[in-house]
Amino acid sequence: MGLMSIKSWLMPAFSQRLLSRERLLRQRARAEKARIRRGEPHVLHYFHQADDPYSALAANCLPALAARYKIEIQAHLVGAPADDAAPERGKLTVYSRKDAALLAQRHGLRFKDTGAQPDAADVGRAQGLLAAAIDKHNFVESAHAISAALWSDPKALLQQSPPEQTGKPDALTAAAHVKAGNALRQRLGHYLGATFYYAGEWYWGIDRLHHLESRLQDLGVQAPGVKGLMFPPDLDMVLATPLLRPPPIEFFVSLRSPYSAIVTERVFDLGRRTGAAVNIRYVLPMVMRGLPVPLAKRFYISLDTAREAFVRGIAFGRLNDPVGRPTERGLALLAFALRMGQGESYLRSFMRGVWAEGIDAGSDRGLRRITERAGLNWAEASAALKDERWRKTAEDNRLAMFGLGLWGVPAFQVGDTAVWGQDRLWAVQDTLMKAAA
Repeated sequence: MGLMSIKSWLMPAFSQRLLSRERLLRQRARAEKARIRRGEPHVLHYFHQADDPYSALAANCLPALAARYKIEIQAHLVGAPADDAAPERGKLTVYSRKDAALLAQRHGLRFKDTGAQPDAADVGRAQGLLAAAIDKHNFVESAHAISAALWSDPKALLQQSPPEQTGKPDALTAAAHVKAGNALRQRLGHYLGATFYYAGEWYWGIDRLHHLESRLQDLGVQAPGVKGLMFPPDLDMVLATPLLRPPPIEFFVSLRSPYSAIVTERVFDLGRRTGAAVNIRYVLPMVMRGLPVPLAKRFYISLDTAREAFVRGIAFGRLNDPVGRPTERGLALLAFALRMGQGESYLRSFMRGVWAEGIDAGSDRGLRRITERAGLNWAEASAALKDERWRKTAEDNRLAMFGLGLWGVPAFQVGDTAVWGQDRLWAVQDTLMKAAA
């Protein structure tokens, strides 16, 4: 048995254990026992990146979070993620502003995309104010006003200098805070701003606060009268709602993307319930396009996908990483399935097989199982494995996705709306309903 065969044999069992809900709950229980044994309070670490729109939204919510739970929030300043964690930094920067504005509008928060990043001098001034707030132990109360001023009225930052300071906030103090925050974030295993860390587990942005809140409520540390969640998971359309001439959903997807795996069935269900066509736009995975994906990022994405899948009742976790040959073979047959009018059934089968059933798509046995249960003939599919035309299509789709200002998957375009992430399907649904109206 070769090295790759051994890896494919062991990986499903290992990943199933690593990503299981039972393991996560045991880990949480151990963390709580250790906290009690040490006699420590419930400490939530928050990592704030001054020029990050998602951090501005998170800062908006800190006072409410502190009021809802009996927790101690320790804030840390951090810089932007390293290059290997943000391979398309320019696109990420522009998209983050647009996406944050979309989130703010949805949740009644304050953030407006001005079309540009804050000036470096203003960012430095804001960092100085934030560092001073940390030192004075009033970051939770001050961060939102400072962030709001940075993004909407930078001149107001001049009026917010701490009284004991005669000039602009101390840049050296701010730099020291950022250096320490970066080091702590790296040591604890993350790479982004707008992140929360509680007892061994990470939560990114307001999109994942529902996981954190559910955990805190399970521990019983909510304040009296607190019910529900600040940002509950968005609901998928359940009832059929046929629309008159709905625009198509362009679905940019990678066979190696766990987030793509857990949204595949949802996007096809949305298309079926509304009558919107779902056009599959497959692309090669980042790592197979020569873009690095650091270990901390891969690990967080896997654990986060497992949490998201659990909340939605989607099978996930017994995986067999299709990087390399399995993805290439899978894409060759996805192109074949699309020509045969079976693209949806094949993509569903592949994603379920690789990400929930541990099927090795690099083997003929595994790929045949995926193919035949999608209603395709294996003899014809085997011949299609030699067809390399899918490579040009994958590259054309990548260029189209980049043209929309997007770079990662899953991504969606409906009319003038282009969004990234399995947690933005609500934006696709909203756009369809508005278009129909």
